[in-house]
Amino acid sequence: MNKQQIEEFRQKYINNPPKGMSRKDIRKMSDDDLLDMDYFLNENEDYIFFSEDSEGFFIF
Repeated sequence: MNKQQIEEFRQKYINNPPKGMSRKDIRKMSDDDLLDMDYFLNENEDYIFFSEDSEGFFIF
């Protein structure tokens, strides 16, 4: 991934930081940490199921 793409991710998360993080946290992250965070925030989105009958959620 090139530097421009990484900076686009950084801007995306600075404009809308994940819960529990601040814009300052995102600015201070290394490129590798930023890419890891993006991966884990978006991995397997289609496989997370919420159940109305139980507490929590299940990841398959």
